[in-house]
Amino acid sequence: MAQLPVVALVGRPNVGKSTLFNRIVGRRLAVVHDAPGTTRDRQLADAEWAGVSFMLVDTGGIEDLRMVSSGAAEPLASDSASFITEIRQQAEIAIAEADVIVMVTDLTTGVTSADEEIADILRRTSKPVIVAASKGEAEKARAAYMDFYSLGLGEVIAISGMHGTNVGDLLDAVIDALPRRVSSDTQPEEEEDIPRIAIVGRPNVGKSSLLNRIMGQERVIVSPVAGTTRDSIDTRIIYYGEPVILIDTAGIRRRGRIEPGVEKYSVLRALKALKRADVALLLIDATEGITAQDAHVAGYILEENVSTVVVVNKWDAVEKDSFTIVEYTTMVRDTLKFMDYVPVLFISALTGQRVSGVLPLALEVREGRYMRLPTAQVNRIVRDAIMRQQPPTKAGKRLKIRYASQVAVNPPKFLFHVNDPDLVHFSYQRYLENRIREAYPFTGTPIKMEFRRSRPEDE
Repeated sequence: MAQLPVVALVGRPNVGKSTLFNRIVGRRLAVVHDAPGTTRDRQLADAEWAGVSFMLVDTGGIEDLRMVSSGAAEPLASDSASFITEIRQQAEIAIAEADVIVMVTDLTTGVTSADEEIADILRRTSKPVIVAASKGEAEKARAAYMDFYSLGLGEVIAISGMHGTNVGDLLDAVIDALPRRVSSDTQPEEEEDIPRIAIVGRPNVGKSSLLNRIMGQERVIVSPVAGTTRDSIDTRIIYYGEPVILIDTAGIRRRGRIEPGVEKYSVLRALKALKRADVALLLIDATEGITAQDAHVAGYILEENVSTVVVVNKWDAVEKDSFTIVEYTTMVRDTLKFMDYVPVLFISALTGQRVSGVLPLALEVREGRYMRLPTAQVNRIVRDAIMRQQPPTKAGKRLKIRYASQVAVNPPKFLFHVNDPDLVHFSYQRYLENRIREAYPFTGTPIKMEFRRSRPEDE
C-alpha cells in the first residue's frame, strides 16, 4: 500500500488552522472555536487536490513560552492553559512527521513574537514550508501579507479559510512542494474492510492511556484532567500484518449534562465516530464502579448498532480477592441488561495488565459481526425453538413462523416470515434471539430482527 505524503498545519493558537483544515478536507472534522487553545491533539484526515492525495494534519497552537511566562500572550481557554507543553510536543511530532509544512499566521494581527519563534523552529527542519496568511476575508487584510516574508520561510499566500479565498492557490503550492506525487490512480486501497475500533466512555476513564499503551508511543495527549481529548483521533496500525484503525474519542456525557460550546461539538464528534466504527471499547473506571453515565454511553453505542467490548480499566487500583472479578462482572451485567451479550475484560492501561488481550478480543467480536448463518441452519434453530416453547397467542390467535433467514451482516439481521407481525411479543422475540445465540453467539454484537407478514402461498 502506498503511503501518503503528510502535510502539517502549524502555527500559534487561534490563527485559523482548524478552519483551514476543515476547508481542505471538505468536512467539519476539527473543532473550531474562538477561544485560543481549542485544538490540542493532532487531527488527521485524507485530502486530495488536483489528483494528488495526501494526509493533512491539524495541530494545537504553539505558544511563545517566553510570552506565556511573562503573561503577555493572549490568554488560552482556561481549561487549556495547563496543556501548553503537551500541545507543543504534539505539534513538534507533526512537524517531524511532515513532508510539507504550512505555517498558518493571522493577517489581522501581523507578525508576532510567537510567529518568529515558530519560524525559527521550522527553518531548522530543512523541510518545505509555505506561509498561509490567514483571515484575509477583506481585501485590505490580504494586502498585508507581504509583511510575513520577514519570517524568512519562502512563499506567503494570503488566504481565508472561512471563505475559501486563495485556498486553491495554497494547495497548488503544497502539491508542487511534495517530495513525491501520488496520483488518484494509486490512492490507498479502500478502507471499508479495515476494522475500525472506537475507544469510548465517559470523561477521564483512561481512553487515551489505553490507546497509548496499545500503540507503545505517545500518540495522543494523556492527562488526569477530565476532557483532555477534544477531537476523535484516528490511528492506523498494523496488527499481525493486517491494518486496524483505532479511534480515540472525547469523553461522552449524558445529553442533559453536555455543556455548550467546545464540549458539545467534541461529544458530537465522539458520537459520529461510533457511526463509522465496527467495535466500541466501552471503558469503565474500576475504582468508581459502573455508573448510570456508563449505561448512558452504552445506550449511545446500542443506538448505532455497534459491536461492543466492555473494558474495565484501572483494575490495578482495586483491592481484590478470588471473587472480585465475578462480583464485578455480575454488577456490569446487571447494569447493562440490554447488552448482556457483550464480553467483559479487566485491564490496567497504566501497568499494561491484560492490555494485550484487548485487540484480539475486539477483532474476534468484529469477525462475528460479519458472520452469516445458512438459511437451513437458521430454520433448524427456529424449529427447535418452537418445539421447546410454543409462540404466543393473542385473542385466541397464535403466532406462526413460516420460515426465517439471515438477510444481512454488519450487524447481523434476521428476517422472520410470520402470519401476523402484531402477534410477536417482545419476550418471544428475545427468546428467539437467545436461541440463535446458543447456536452462534455473535459475541459482543447486537442482532436485528424483523418480522414480516407472509401468506402460505408466498413460501
